[in-house]
Amino acid sequence: MFTSKTRNYITKILVDCMFYGGIAVCIALPFIMPGLLRFVGVASNMRLTYTIVLLASGIPAVYIVYQLKCMFKTLVGGNPFVAENVSSLRHCAVASAVIAAVYIVRLFMWFTIAAAIIVVIFSLLSLFSLTLKDLFKQAVTYKEETDWTV
Repeated sequence: MFTSKTRNYITKILVDCMFYGGIAVCIALPFIMPGLLRFVGVASNMRLTYTIVLLASGIPAVYIVYQLKCMFKTLVGGNPFVAENVSSLRHCAVASAVIAAVYIVRLFMWFTIAAAIIVVIFSLLSLFSLTLKDLFKQAVTYKEETDWTV
């Protein structure tokens, strides 16, 4: 039977794998792009454009996972309602908005349904992160008031 500690440990491993894997992919992307485009069947003159779009969205995605790692530390530590998590959620919202903006620009260059879906998803993620930020901010305020009264 899974306990909370087991679930937290498995989640931590997955988040770490996503973080370090994302860094590795962002570093390797310029080198693997020619072979990848040949495999997919895209013209080689689009290599630079695809690389820029993928890096411009990959780096903020890795940053989002980094912020999740930071928030996860406070959760495992037993104190998730801290000001650092409010800041992390705000950073996640900005990074999500950057990814949505990159794909909005991409839509004007060449339209695909997948790019349109990515714009919608990351726009919603940005708004959701801002909503959670406000919720955490209010929880931090209540927690600090309670700590002062006890």
